[in-house]
Amino acid sequence: MEWTRSGDDLFVRIDAGEEIHASLQSLADKVGFNAGAITSGIGRTRDNIYGYMNDEGIYKRRELTSSSELVSLSGNIARTQDGKAFTHIHCCWSDDDNNVHAGHMFGSTVHVVAEIHIRVLEHAIMTRCPLPDVELLGLQFS
Repeated sequence: MEWTRSGDDLFVRIDAGEEIHASLQSLADKVGFNAGAITSGIGRTRDNIYGYMNDEGIYKRRELTSSSELVSLSGNIARTQDGKAFTHIHCCWSDDDNNVHAGHMFGSTVHVVAEIHIRVLEHAIMTRCPLPDVELLGLQFS
């Protein structure tokens, strides 16, 4: 992974074999920010695990193991209550037949490259906290 910063903007290149969540969480620790908006991402990934939250608050997971075009990626970076970087990302992929797969990203490994833009929210603190009766960690501002 390599990155550059211009003001509050980070532009990140994640290389083949690197997992996106882990890479962005590591970057948040290196740069030292508590809140960020992931505004865009493109590239080619594999071993994608994605899904959705059903009406009962339970995540349903699906796999897209073949390499696929990462068409769109967005989300945010916050901290958990114990201070660990936490990424919440949604993605849209296109397989080689141009079928679209989209939803909450649980995991994704870069196959060729991924290019991601993050806007650091310098004066914000965002914390992920458990919500009753759902798997999602809620976002709290302070």
